[in-house]
Amino acid sequence: MLKLRHILPLALLMLCACSKEETTANADYQQADSLIHDAYKMKDYPLLIQYADTYEQMGVLSDVEANYWRGYACSRMKQMRRAEIFWKAAVASDVRTDVTKKYYAKSANRLSNLLLLKGDYDGTLRVALPAIDKLGAIGGDSIGDFANLLTTVACCQLNLNMTQEAEANFNRSFVDYQVMIQRHYGDNYYKSAAVSLITTTTSYLAKKNFDMAYQWTERFASLLTRYRERGDIDSVFLDKEIARLYIYKATALQGMDSIDKATHAYKEAMATNYAKTGDGKIEACEYLMAANRWQEAAKNYELLDAQMAQYNMELSLDNLMLYLLPKFRANAGAHRNDSSIAVAMKICNALDSAVIEQKKSDVAELATIYDTQKKEAQIVKQRIDMTRQRFIYTAIALILVIAFFGIYTFHKRRAQHRLAVAHSELEQAHSQLQKAYDKLETTTKAKERIESELRIARNIQLSIVPNVFPRYKGLDLYASMTPAREVGGDLYDFILQDDSLYICVGDVSGKGVPAALFMAQAARMFRALAKEGLLPADIATRLNEELTENNDNGMFVTMFLGLVDLKTGRLQFCNAGHNPPVLGNDFMKMEANQPVGLWAEAEFVGEEIESIKNTPMFIYTDGLNEAENVEQEQFGDERLLKILTDTHFYNAQQAIQRLDMEIQKHRAGCEPNDDLTMLCLMVK
Repeated sequence: MLKLRHILPLALLMLCACSKEETTANADYQQADSLIHDAYKMKDYPLLIQYADTYEQMGVLSDVEANYWRGYACSRMKQMRRAEIFWKAAVASDVRTDVTKKYYAKSANRLSNLLLLKGDYDGTLRVALPAIDKLGAIGGDSIGDFANLLTTVACCQLNLNMTQEAEANFNRSFVDYQVMIQRHYGDNYYKSAAVSLITTTTSYLAKKNFDMAYQWTERFASLLTRYRERGDIDSVFLDKEIARLYIYKATALQGMDSIDKATHAYKEAMATNYAKTGDGKIEACEYLMAANRWQEAAKNYELLDAQMAQYNMELSLDNLMLYLLPKFRANAGAHRNDSSIAVAMKICNALDSAVIEQKKSDVAELATIYDTQKKEAQIVKQRIDMTRQRFIYTAIALILVIAFFGIYTFHKRRAQHRLAVAHSELEQAHSQLQKAYDKLETTTKAKERIESELRIARNIQLSIVPNVFPRYKGLDLYASMTPAREVGGDLYDFILQDDSLYICVGDVSGKGVPAALFMAQAARMFRALAKEGLLPADIATRLNEELTENNDNGMFVTMFLGLVDLKTGRLQFCNAGHNPPVLGNDFMKMEANQPVGLWAEAEFVGEEIESIKNTPMFIYTDGLNEAENVEQEQFGDERLLKILTDTHFYNAQQAIQRLDMEIQKHRAGCEPNDDLTMLCLMVK
């Protein structure tokens, strides 16, 4: 029954229905939206359903939006079967407007999560995968719920042991959130991305895939670092997520047998304010139990009753499984027998009433569904039978747990004798283990030294290419180089002499340290020859003479060399086997010279363009167009040309940053298969 405070909104609702001719459809919708959100904020869920029903009958709300709000209200009232029916109706509806697109995505996301929590992985995929395809076809892939759907699908695939597909969708969701954050930079997008990363990490922890879980904690850390650098942040949110990050990292490291690092990560978690709260202490039990720190876990679980009372949590079947059973395990592991028995008795005492209350709730909800949907009585009976079976299985599982505790206590004394025998064997193994440890320590130090030397080599290589770009009136120049490994074989350089600008972009055959050394030699000689004022073709000829000498490994470099007169815009260039640059809206047509360093005494043909003023020029290596995703699909020339021609860039730096973002999105988390160098030039 509606309360007195609801009479005025409903009176306004009736007035709106009677005066449609005098108001616009937009005004009707704004009024409906305002009333619905007021009920949502007040948590008055019966009123929320009333508004959804009435405004849908008036034609103000679409069936998609009305069913979403009905499903949401039912879910908050813990009527999950009704919520599932309404969200399924929303997903089955047509999507005609941006508003229905938004609520279609919300409904699909909530329905998928509901089915996932039930463990219905097949049902989740049958909802989520068509929704992803539909949203992609209608331009809904930039909505936050789309990224959530990808995460939900990945969770199902991981539980179904489809590990590669799961990893691809987790990566795709992460990339989508990065794009949304870059576009909007809003607080909510960071928080949604954090929830997605938490889901991903805990999913891998649940599957005991600790290596992957640790990799995702690294991404989680990167997100939180980015969020902290925003300036205007929610400090409580940041503190809580940092605590969770280190708890997950500690659990993953513990599973990887990196005990010292796990202990250090747990100390970092305990340094946060959230770790000192009741919720934080309960969450910390996940690591403590994984690390067999039973006494600390049992101590933390002493706060469980107070936390459940704080949130008015009843001793339902789900809460018995989620909270009291882990508390029992912690006390049993800590050999706190009295506490273990007390928790076990509490589980037993709560079990009967929880089953009865759950039956009553399920029967009442099924009856409501029957009245609303006019279902056959047989369907209700079948669902009650299925629920009864579920209760029986749960009760049997709990009884088995209690029985296990009794058996465990009985066999404890017998196990002490076996432990004494094992202790002597352990002492013998200790000396062998110490020798293996010493050998491992030596290997680890050698590996760390090599990694340190490679980092130094990378820094040296990056210092070879210039990162301070010339300031010249009318000149806009920007470049970037990203090695696929620690060091690589790409290069770029430019020299400004009076009104003349020399540029070059090169790609050495091969990768790694040999390619880096060859690259350094080519870059040094280009700079020396350019300072002599030679033409690009002459520079290529001289470079070839030097690099072919004593080139026993047969290495070579493809290069584009250019000389721009900044006053007239004239471009003199020589292309030595390199990818054709993009000039304006098309790839440049040019002579096919050989790469530099292949054959001695080769001659290189130079070419000329009268003027490139006001025409952007983009030069790159094949690490761009040959970048691959998980399906080994290449980025391609057509995609490159489309981005450059269809997008308005304010400057050269923006053009390169946009292409770098598009390449990362295309890779979707895959490791780069080649070095990537880009240079963009505009003479105005």
